Amino acid sequence: MNRNNRVDYAKAMDSEDKLASFRNEFYIPMLHGKDAIYFCGNSLGLQPKTVQDAVLNELEDWANFGVEGYAHSRNEWMNWSNKFPELLKDIVGGLPHEIVVMNQLTMNLHLMMATFFRPQNKRKKVIIESKAFPSDEYVIASQLQLAGLSKENELVEVKARHGEQVLREDDILNAIEATGEELALVLIGGVNYYTGQVFDIERITKASHQVGALCGFDLAHAVGNIELKLHDWDVDFACWCSYKYLNSGPGAVGGVFIHERHTSNPELPRLQGWWGVDENVKFQMKKDFLPAQGAAGWQLSTAPFLSLAIHQSSLEIFQKAGFENVLEKGKALSGYLVYLLNEILDSSSNPSFEIITPLNEKGHGCQISILMKENGKHQFDMLRKNGVIADWREPNVIRLAPAPLYNTFEEVFTFAKILEHIVKGH
Repeated sequence: MNRNNRVDYAKAMDSEDKLASFRNEFYIPMLHGKDAIYFCGNSLGLQPKTVQDAVLNELEDWANFGVEGYAHSRNEWMNWSNKFPELLKDIVGGLPHEIVVMNQLTMNLHLMMATFFRPQNKRKKVIIESKAFPSDEYVIASQLQLAGLSKENELVEVKARHGEQVLREDDILNAIEATGEELALVLIGGVNYYTGQVFDIERITKASHQVGALCGFDLAHAVGNIELKLHDWDVDFACWCSYKYLNSGPGAVGGVFIHERHTSNPELPRLQGWWGVDENVKFQMKKDFLPAQGAAGWQLSTAPFLSLAIHQSSLEIFQKAGFENVLEKGKALSGYLVYLLNEILDSSSNPSFEIITPLNEKGHGCQISILMKENGKHQFDMLRKNGVIADWREPNVIRLAPAPLYNTFEEVFTFAKILEHIVKGH
């Protein structure tokens, strides 16, 4: 069906949507007495309706079993985190033993840098993308400081060219090649949080390895949003949070991928904690650390059972939906949004915004960022007054992310009409 800017097209797409019923599995926020148009899944995903019972079950088991809940609760707390690699393997494209659910994103980035940033001789530099999420820069700056280095000398930031909003892939690859034997680590976001630009993870990883450097990714805005094949792409490590597209609640438990060529090396340096000890000797309380097999050997502390309950509730929805279907609908929704935004731009002699997200299919996921040329914050506030929950980023960008599990094509259509009304001052 050819796209058009009539509501009958949007309704027809919704009637053919094989994921349409999954909207009913989430609570939709209300604004002004009706369901909001919630395009903020790139910041905080919506709550699955199964979450409350899942959490109450764990509280009930805690009340009934006390410490014996580790063995006798419905989810056997002691081994519960071992179930998650199977739920995540298709979403991140990793082998189960390469995946672990633990901690939160920034902590996991620190843990990975403690292992994979090993400055030696000339190899001391780290490459990051311009306008990375601030925590990424904080992590790198503090790890450089701990190593007796400085970000002024050792951090290489690849910036967009003058007058451009997004990075050119070739500039990233050229920076890797130019840094060469001085490069220790590349740490880049799989999807840039500000522009929504998707980076070519496979090419960046390959280029890093060609100069002898390691390569890791912050996948906060990528996981659950775009196709990932971390094992096949030979990525050294990756970290993500689960409260955005994975709908697991504010501050939810994070996740880590570590390629098996690293997890098979028990001598690899790491920060150690008792939850990362081999399960066969965990309660022998030995002084010497014997790591668990795979990425699980990087765990530090006891798994947070309430957060696991929420995370499992969401991942089970992904499993029922089929991640290929999620990706397919995500592309269709964002493609329709881009089409309607361009219709608004084409009909205006003096457009008040521009799309800064790359528009080729592989250049973006669900998120589309628009740069407001004037009165941007006022126009953003007007969106909320008209029932739209989106995301404002200083100084002048609105981020829009229709999520495939709970957003509809008619919502995209309605949003476009609201935005057109606002920007044209009607």
